[in-house]
Amino acid sequence: MTATAPRTPPPGLTVRPATLDDATAVCALLNEIDVEEIGRADTDLTEVQAELKHPEADLEKDSWLLFEGARLIAYGLLWDESGGERIDMDHCTLPGRLPGALYLYDLMEARAAERAAANGASRAVIHLHLNAAPTMDPHALRARGWRTVRRYNVLHRPLSAATDRLPEPPRGVTLRSCRTESDRRRAHALLQEAFADHFDFQPRTYEQWLDDIDAECVDWSLIWIAHVHGFGDAAALRSHNARPSMAWISSLGVLGKARGNGLGGHLLRHAFGHYAALGRHRIGLGVDTDNSSGALALYERHGMTLDFAVDTWELIKDTGTVRQR
Repeated sequence: MTATAPRTPPPGLTVRPATLDDATAVCALLNEIDVEEIGRADTDLTEVQAELKHPEADLEKDSWLLFEGARLIAYGLLWDESGGERIDMDHCTLPGRLPGALYLYDLMEARAAERAAANGASRAVIHLHLNAAPTMDPHALRARGWRTVRRYNVLHRPLSAATDRLPEPPRGVTLRSCRTESDRRRAHALLQEAFADHFDFQPRTYEQWLDDIDAECVDWSLIWIAHVHGFGDAAALRSHNARPSMAWISSLGVLGKARGNGLGGHLLRHAFGHYAALGRHRIGLGVDTDNSSGALALYERHGMTLDFAVDTWELIKDTGTVRQR
């Protein structure tokens, strides 16, 4: 037995799957929501295109566009990186459209349970990221059984070419960018190992990682590996320059046995100096506030402050599947 969802949307609303041709409209919707939630448009078209063209995205079954007449008012996307019970979804809606938003939740929760059941799981553990002050009504989410399980802070920092210079490396430390295939594989391996114990981490093969980061559009000169003499490659930082409002650090990982030697701070300052030289005036990143590696304190020591917060919401849903022993 699997979960079911209403067959028809509320009056005046229509729903259909997304296609890659919808990327521009989806980007415009997300930027409209950005303005409501954080006061500025901050979604880049390439990010939306990367989501929609991802080879693991089954748009026909796992994407939703909700329309009020001809106006796009909500967007949903669902994906499965675990191959088990963990299912991720992204749900974005304009404010004041609660009946339509809840209809999409009906559809997406049912589909998430279906995906987990197909994986042989007896339950679906569904995760969703929403701004801490979202356009979606959080009371309505809690009424459906959703709860917040984690908070991420988006931090930012101003940059100045006059003061943010490329730093001198610690003794025995050298940085290199990922211009070769072997270095790209090495960066992937370092980040996988560094983040393996982090909340919500899902292991990804090198080929999957390339799809996740939209490798066709990556500027590999903006991904750096830190090498320590006598130790080897010990840390990596992945960044990109596509966001309208700021340069962005997607991930900064230091191997556990190499922590405490200033590698994270050096990579961070290197990114500051590099992007300041490119003419960017601000840089940002996201950090798990419960991160046990001390990442939040590291970023704050380097002048990064809160921009806005994002919560991870969780719903556990029975799939009706009985596990075989």
